[in-house]
Amino acid sequence: MTPPQAPPHQRPYASVLDTIGWTPLIRLSRMGAGLRTPIYGKAEYANPGGSVKDRIGLAIIEDAEARGVLKPGGTIVEGTSGNTGVGLAIAAAIRGYHCIFTMPDKMSQEKVRLLKAYGAEVVITPTAVPPDHPDHYVMKAKQIVRDTPGAVLADQFYNQVNPDVHYRTTGPELWEQTDGRITHFVAGAGTGGTVSGAGKYLKERNPAIHVIAGDPVGSLYTQYHRTRTQGEGHPYKVEGIGGDKIPSTIWFDWVDEFRQVPDRTSLTLARRLAREEGILAGGSTGLNLAIALEVARETDDPDAVIVTLLCDTGERYLSKQFNDEWMQENQMLEAPRVTVEQLLERRPQGSPPLVSVAPAAAVRQALNLMSTWGVSQIPVLDDGTSVGGLTEGGLMTRALAQPSLLDRPVREVMESPFPEIDASMPSDRVASTLNRETPAALVRKDGKLVGIVSRYDVLQQMIGTR
Repeated sequence: MTPPQAPPHQRPYASVLDTIGWTPLIRLSRMGAGLRTPIYGKAEYANPGGSVKDRIGLAIIEDAEARGVLKPGGTIVEGTSGNTGVGLAIAAAIRGYHCIFTMPDKMSQEKVRLLKAYGAEVVITPTAVPPDHPDHYVMKAKQIVRDTPGAVLADQFYNQVNPDVHYRTTGPELWEQTDGRITHFVAGAGTGGTVSGAGKYLKERNPAIHVIAGDPVGSLYTQYHRTRTQGEGHPYKVEGIGGDKIPSTIWFDWVDEFRQVPDRTSLTLARRLAREEGILAGGSTGLNLAIALEVARETDDPDAVIVTLLCDTGERYLSKQFNDEWMQENQMLEAPRVTVEQLLERRPQGSPPLVSVAPAAAVRQALNLMSTWGVSQIPVLDDGTSVGGLTEGGLMTRALAQPSLLDRPVREVMESPFPEIDASMPSDRVASTLNRETPAALVRKDGKLVGIVSRYDVLQQMIGTR
């Protein structure tokens, strides 16, 4: 039985800003089933703005106020993947500041709409530009600051307030919540503030704690950490982590190692997290989880404690990683294999499963059946057995040249029988058996002919209209 706990939030708060931090720590027992080493997730999605970035948003504004660079009624500008913007926008709404945010066009529309809901102005920039290009979202933010009186740049990639606030809050929370038993800390590096600040605090308390930074394949961070040389990156789909430049907010000396994870792994694990643990989080959380599971398998020690970050709410990615069509379009999810039987079931209601004609029927009758049911081919069946086939094009050409054929029996003009396939065959395999000479195949289930599938049916399935 779970022991009674002191109820949280026993007193009212002065403002929503006072609810930032002290997020829950949750054991991921289902995702970690079968592993001897427990994995815990720090639920940063429980912050009022739905992400870990709420911590730095408030801290950056308070620092700018203390230094006198942010005046009453001023403007806060930042290049953001979305979450930092939300953290800044919440604090700005309370403190009375205007916000302008630049975002790469790969970010979800949910994030854009969310920032606007807080009253911010959003400028969308192209993703596929080098970091020093004027249209890069960070460079664009700097230009807006130069052009806007009273504006300050939050500068999350170079502002040391970023890792410092995690040193002051996230690190101590993790230490206290695990009673000092934490042995591994896993967090994806975007600005690097979380893994650096919290990692430094934890290693100062216990130098044996292993700090691991997660990085998407395509980011520059992993190579730089290993070689101190900056290579070339390439685009990736996971939002909010990794980078195409090296920020000063990553304290590399406090990170033991970087590990890279492919987009597909990150996004599919985030989907599993929702379905297995009931936690809806973004792709960066999926990346963290992939590494945490890997470390747990390697460690294989029931006395170890792995803590990772559940970075933000998955509600910001409903149109992306939680959308099957988007995942399939981006080769992150295999399209479900539709069987031939399922393909037949998707046909319009009211049409017979199999339109056929007997060998003794007149050609005229066969053409009338094709016209009535809108089919271009029809099998010739004799007591349930396929003995031949007719195609509309070939039959009409011959009938026009020799009208007397219309009253002749079908057996005199029929072509070879259509091939037969099993109802359980995947529809994508049918395409290889159909061509101009063989436009359709009969479908057999439990020894009986139950329908016919044509090239048109397969094409409609491929383009998504059936």
